[in-house]
Amino acid sequence: MNGRTGLSGVVVAGATALTSGVSVFVNSYGVHAVRDATVYTTIKNLVAALVLGSVLWLVHAFGNDRDVTTTHGNGHPPGASSGGPGLLRWAGLAYVGVVGGGIAFVLFFEGLARTSAEPAAFLHDTLVIWVALLAVPFLRERLSPWNVGAIVLLVCGQVVISGGIGHLVAGDGQLLVLSATLLWAVETVIATALLRSISPARLGGIRMGVGAAVLVGFTAVTGRFGELTSLNAGQVGWALLTGALLALYVGTWMVALSRARAVDVTSVLVGSVVVTTLLQLAAGHSESVPEVVGLVLVLIGAATVVRAWPRLARAT
Repeated sequence: MNGRTGLSGVVVAGATALTSGVSVFVNSYGVHAVRDATVYTTIKNLVAALVLGSVLWLVHAFGNDRDVTTTHGNGHPPGASSGGPGLLRWAGLAYVGVVGGGIAFVLFFEGLARTSAEPAAFLHDTLVIWVALLAVPFLRERLSPWNVGAIVLLVCGQVVISGGIGHLVAGDGQLLVLSATLLWAVETVIATALLRSISPARLGGIRMGVGAAVLVGFTAVTGRFGELTSLNAGQVGWALLTGALLALYVGTWMVALSRARAVDVTSVLVGSVVVTTLLQLAAGHSESVPEVVGLVLVLIGAATVVRAWPRLARAT
């Protein structure tokens, strides 16, 4: 643990996974309300930025939002790699805001518009692999046998759920989704380092605030600003709902990263697919036996990280 009070990082990551699972389900309906996927993500990200900005103001006004210096979840004190004062820290903040909160969203939703949902979901869930590869050298996180076993279960489960990897081709859409996933993996590592010296509320506000500005600029440059400013009441309602869910996702995600290792947080996050599928079943969608097997594998993989978390924290 990092010396802060409150729930452990993997427990908060569980809340993030729950929020993500609900959000994916709701977005599957909300995205159809706005014709252009990029306009849709821009408006909901604007809502998320306003929500997080309001929370940050309240915390600053009535609470304690001072930047912190902690040992984080892995027991190492922050140093140059933690995003300390100076150019390195500003570069990290710029990446989180411009790239993580803006460019990556554009790439992901533009790619999603050019490919089907199954390969896009699988490619996005490879995030845990890329974070693990980056966290070892840059965050000095160590992969225990528990971590390796959990990641294998999570990836195998995703392969089963998505119907195998035969549908993965080097198309424009899938390359855009993979590019976004890689950018988010880098952001996860940078955010984890920055959170050793900045509060989750502030970093979350920066991410969505700067990112929303980037998205608005992109819609203007691509001639879509008119669509953004002419949404009807129903479309705004969907934006308010999905934007609030996104704000909750980002807020809990930042808290989780501030209290646990990046590889553990992203492993638990893959469990969101279980939540989405249960909601789809409740809505009347049927699942095949192979998909159920995949969900069980994912659930076991995520549960493995949660169960092993105390020894994982002590081992680093």
